[in-house]
Amino acid sequence: MSAVKGIWKGYERYDFTVNGREALVVTPKEVAPGNPWVWRAEFFDAFSQVDMALLEQGWHLAYCNVSDMYGSPEAIELMRPFQLHVCSEFGLADKPSIFGFSRGGLYTVNYALKYPESVSSLYLDAPVLDLRSWPGGNGRTDQWKKEWEECKRSYQLTEEQFADFRESPLDRAAELAALQIPVILVVGDADEDVPFMDNGHPFAERFAANGGQIEVIVKPGVAHHPHSLDDPTPVAEFIQRVFNGQQETESIGAE
Repeated sequence: MSAVKGIWKGYERYDFTVNGREALVVTPKEVAPGNPWVWRAEFFDAFSQVDMALLEQGWHLAYCNVSDMYGSPEAIELMRPFQLHVCSEFGLADKPSIFGFSRGGLYTVNYALKYPESVSSLYLDAPVLDLRSWPGGNGRTDQWKKEWEECKRSYQLTEEQFADFRESPLDRAAELAALQIPVILVVGDADEDVPFMDNGHPFAERFAANGGQIEVIVKPGVAHHPHSLDDPTPVAEFIQRVFNGQQETESIGAE
């Protein structure tokens, strides 16, 4: 698992593999206290305004390729050794902020549910939170046939079995809320690919109703793309505030 050193946008980048999966870590020029990091669940370097804002402020940026697995149990188990590796080899904080863009929302929430002690916060951006909606097409959007077939294979479920499937992030919003992992959600209300009313909206309602801490930023008239915000400050500040608060709490608890 020796890393190959390179340069990415003026920052040092290390490429390596973990259990056969391509992975990378980008290091800041000056590391922020606590060695915080951003974990991109999917689509590294796409709409990376928040990633770059935090990198500039001393956060590491990391990614492990588990694409086209739709947050399935196998994908989540592949993600675990990656986190353990980068925390050990790069000295990163035990709890990253995980970024879930589009289908990356599946990985992000499912990983937090499986390993809540290893997550600081979640940033969900136009996220897929109900597989029945996308790619299943049971809602306000059409079925994405290729992706739906991949999804069924990833979960090892038939069409009939998926009809009774209740393990999407939306189904488990109350369970996630009980874990007290803060969430920030950015969405466009004109998203026709991953409709807000089928995914982010009901998730946010259930999450908040069950005591979860969530901030929702709705972009009027914006479709699935572009992701993120022109000014990433609100999201970056949320993530930093959560991490710093957790660091202070842990410090007090250790005294």
